Amino acid sequence: MIKKMTNSNMKKIAMVLVILVVLLLSMTVISKAASDPANHTETLEPLDEKKEDVLKLTATSAAASTALAAIPGDATTPVANKLADLTSYFLIILMVIFLEKYLVTLTGYAAFSILIPAACALLIAGICANKNFLKVLAAKIAVFGLVIYLIIPFSMNVSSVIEKTYESSVETTIKEAQDITDEIDESSDSEGNILDQAISKIKGGISGLLEKGEELLNRFIEAIAVMMVTSCLIPIVVLLFAFWIIRMLFGIQINAPKDLPKRISSKMPGGKKRSVELQKKGENV
Repeated sequence: MIKKMTNSNMKKIAMVLVILVVLLLSMTVISKAASDPANHTETLEPLDEKKEDVLKLTATSAAASTALAAIPGDATTPVANKLADLTSYFLIILMVIFLEKYLVTLTGYAAFSILIPAACALLIAGICANKNFLKVLAAKIAVFGLVIYLIIPFSMNVSSVIEKTYESSVETTIKEAQDITDEIDESSDSEGNILDQAISKIKGGISGLLEKGEELLNRFIEAIAVMMVTSCLIPIVVLLFAFWIIRMLFGIQINAPKDLPKRISSKMPGGKKRSVELQKKGENV
């Protein structure tokens, strides 16, 4: 019997030591590696490419809007205004991209400097106190830390599938916007105003430019829709899916002992008498 107890204690001590090593490694080595941008090049490079695409689209849409607004008359003014309004959408996408870049390193720090060490501490407490709910809670906190750490890389892999399909669409949109801007600029004076006699030189005249502007606006809207899906919607869906999994993992109830109120009341002043009375009432029932 004594040997069994000794062996059990030795196993607990060995497990505690291993967990302590994991805790220290998580806070010192793994945390630094997970929060170092140099170790996330596969995730950060696509985000940098997205950022460059958004900046190019913003610049070309602004230039095309200015060029269309310079055409005499009001025919192209609505299209120019719509192109100018797209800047706010590009700004939102850009903010989301920057947020994702920062979260790549921040989630690594949070997971391996806070959540995993907390899980290790709870696991040690559960082993020492022989409390299963502490062990379960520790496992779930560890899983939660790993989930938030993997959310952005996973969402980036999902987004890349869609982006490959529409990669040429963004380049085409930028090229067409530059072509329209250059065509209008060639017929403008030094102050950027299009001369009336230069309109006839433009292929298709104002009606042709209007059609090109409308087609360009549609392409910009399509590019925004794709970027909204890949940069905003997919990470949100992945995050909600992760929260659903975490909710399922945390969806257990820790049942308190049935006689807990009696134990608490017995420790209060005059509680022993009340607990005896409660016990008698229970027996009578």
